[in-house]
Amino acid sequence: MKIAFHGAARTVTGSKHLITLKNGKKILLDCGMFQGMGKDTDVFNRDFGFEPSEVDVMILSHAHIDHSGLIPRLVKQGFGGRIFCTDATRELTALLLEDSAEIQESDVKYHNKSSKAQGRPLLQPLYTIEDAKNCLNRFYEQAYNQWFDVIEGVQAMFTDAGHILGSACVHVRIKENGDTQQITFSGDVGRYRDVILKSPQTFPQSDYIIMESTYGNSLHEDVHTSVDMLLSWIEKTCLQKKGKLIIPAFSLGRTQEILYAFNQLELENRLPKLDYFLDSPLSTSITDVIKKYPQYFNKTIQRVMEMDSDPFQFNGLRYIKSVEESKMLNYRNEPCVIISASGMAEAGRVKHHISNNIENSRNAILMTGYCEPNSLGGRLLAGAKEVGIFGIQHEVHAEIGGIKSMSAHGDYEDLSQWLACQDIRAVKKLFLVHGEYDVQVAFKDRLLKKGFFDVEIPERHYEIGLG
Repeated sequence: MKIAFHGAARTVTGSKHLITLKNGKKILLDCGMFQGMGKDTDVFNRDFGFEPSEVDVMILSHAHIDHSGLIPRLVKQGFGGRIFCTDATRELTALLLEDSAEIQESDVKYHNKSSKAQGRPLLQPLYTIEDAKNCLNRFYEQAYNQWFDVIEGVQAMFTDAGHILGSACVHVRIKENGDTQQITFSGDVGRYRDVILKSPQTFPQSDYIIMESTYGNSLHEDVHTSVDMLLSWIEKTCLQKKGKLIIPAFSLGRTQEILYAFNQLELENRLPKLDYFLDSPLSTSITDVIKKYPQYFNKTIQRVMEMDSDPFQFNGLRYIKSVEESKMLNYRNEPCVIISASGMAEAGRVKHHISNNIENSRNAILMTGYCEPNSLGGRLLAGAKEVGIFGIQHEVHAEIGGIKSMSAHGDYEDLSQWLACQDIRAVKKLFLVHGEYDVQVAFKDRLLKKGFFDVEIPERHYEIGLG
């Protein structure tokens, strides 16, 4: 059999890995969208590197757009097979794909308005809202820790990855010519001792491992310091400087972690009495879905829920739904906290809030997760003194900060712990994906020192035979 790496290869987003069996059958692991890569983003998203109609089946690790975001396009271009995932992943992916399509349609409409006037070629969205809805009947839910049939000679199993609700590591057991081999795809590995989710599970011995490496050269701060760090930013920005604290946050995972942290501050009587706005209809819908799956929460939050039935709600929290309500926040002079998507500040309402508040030194913008270097969030974290937003240059006077402890990705100690259940001598090859190249090189060196003897960092569209 062969495996080809068509995304998240020497970059973080766009997860797509294609297994081709000796009989020609093809299994796709994830079908993610590239994000935050500047002018290359759209080009990469329009080129799969393979023929969608030739793919027999797909297995989805989790709902994040950089893992699921091109599924509607895959189906639209001829994929007719099943898509296996967990129950929570199916429900969350439905919300994210429709939101992604809505953003694309809106962006293309805006772009084409000016292009038409200037006689330039018009764009088409990668897919429409209708395409996003049409692909959902291909999803088939599977439970954790149970082997299920994928196609003849192939079984798969999900184990909890601890990254976001419903996230899974994917284990594929392939029997060819009487020989059985296992490929494990990490998806995104979460953190041990996460404040909301259970820790990543151990898994059966694998022959080949495809492993994410986002923070392969980093150690996060203690996850439990996040609450105090958030409080410090609120006190400094809202109480001392009387400004607005704008928090770009991924709708799925990070937003709920922030809400839970504020709830904890309230339970401890430490939450400042301010207005807290969640300005993201998608985040609101996702939070409602997450509340339906308390069985995936860890024991700590389940104990909290014995005395607080809604750990994501607190006094002062207001949900913003309409565009008009969102725009009114820009005319507000009183100190407040605004939580809004997207996490990299590349799209969504938070981009408008940053545009309207970045030149005021009383305000602060607090990044709470990974940002592609070319994304708006990445440029701000890198110390840019001026940034272009919606075609207008803005001087950066607002304070820029970041909280690494809130990352849903494991650091190199978490990743090493995830691998600890494996007999190193039995792992024939380990592929590093989903990471920036310099980070992957550092993590590869760490793994070689631990005893893994064959670690490879594939390029995009690289294909290799296995066994």
